[in-house]
Amino acid sequence: MCLPLRREDETNMISVDGVTKRVGSPALKRSMEMLHLLSAIVVWLVTGTTISSLNKWIFAVYNFRYPLLLSALHMLTAIVVDYGLMKLRLVQYKGGERDLTANAKFKVFMLSLTFCASIAFGNLGLNYVQLSFAQMIYTTTPLFTLAISTLILGKQHHILKYTAMMPICLGASFSIMGEVQFDQTGCCFVLAATMLRGIKSIQQSILLQEEKINSVFLLYLMAIPSFFILSVAALALENWALLESPLKYDNRLWVFILLSCLGSVLYNLASFCVITLTSAVTLHILGNLNVVGNLLLSQLLFGSELSALSCVGVVLTLSGMLMYQNTDFIAGYLDSRKTKVQPPEDSKAD
Repeated sequence: MCLPLRREDETNMISVDGVTKRVGSPALKRSMEMLHLLSAIVVWLVTGTTISSLNKWIFAVYNFRYPLLLSALHMLTAIVVDYGLMKLRLVQYKGGERDLTANAKFKVFMLSLTFCASIAFGNLGLNYVQLSFAQMIYTTTPLFTLAISTLILGKQHHILKYTAMMPICLGASFSIMGEVQFDQTGCCFVLAATMLRGIKSIQQSILLQEEKINSVFLLYLMAIPSFFILSVAALALENWALLESPLKYDNRLWVFILLSCLGSVLYNLASFCVITLTSAVTLHILGNLNVVGNLLLSQLLFGSELSALSCVGVVLTLSGMLMYQNTDFIAGYLDSRKTKVQPPEDSKAD
């Protein structure tokens, strides 16, 4: 299985997200690209699993009922970290990247709105449902992303890709039916977050691949309006009367919040890199690998109970993911079988 890589140089240079390296041959160049992609995928998977568990631990164990504030702190951390990377010149800019067009700036602002809504709904949902329940609904994100890319971008996909969505969605449905603690309000929040995640990834792919903005700079641009939007939402919607003095909270809570914030920066940067090198749909297909890890962590840390139906749902979801990722191989195999079955034209004439 080979994932498509986007190349930006013709000779012995490789440039990915502002970091330029010299390589000796096309084979070495491709190896460097693949290594960069695999590294981004590993970081994305690890941080995704870690952040979900940290956030649930913060909300459930420490009773920290301020998900919008936590999301705002994530964005503030992204601004500080990305500004530091740019100030230290650890990230190189492409030509004209600092002077974005009005259209590009509008796209970044719309991405900020979608981003804020998706993470806010996701965090609000975790206040009502178990982590395993939320993650199984998130496995339907590829379907939303595939449909949005077809409707908005006009991209055509092989019929097998749509077929692969059936076990993915069916598996998620089984897991919802098998979930031991169902909450209607939490389900609505998580479904809204799932749809917005699909829209967000399409917006990111446009900015990363068409506008050619590197990951660090895009996260920095997106984080500034996102921080203000989430801060205002937190001040307006969350119950600050119940917030105690920071000194009254366990010191470990602030350590977990700091780890969650730093992890969110790595997670977002890694997801941008994966989208740059592959596609928005592939990002969410790979994200289903997080399901198994998150289910195990949810069971280990929070005592979540998984029914037999939930386990069947996991198997169906992962089988759909494998089918999607190997669409070209399956289509080629079916075409070769069809060619062997059909008799040659000469034998028909005889």
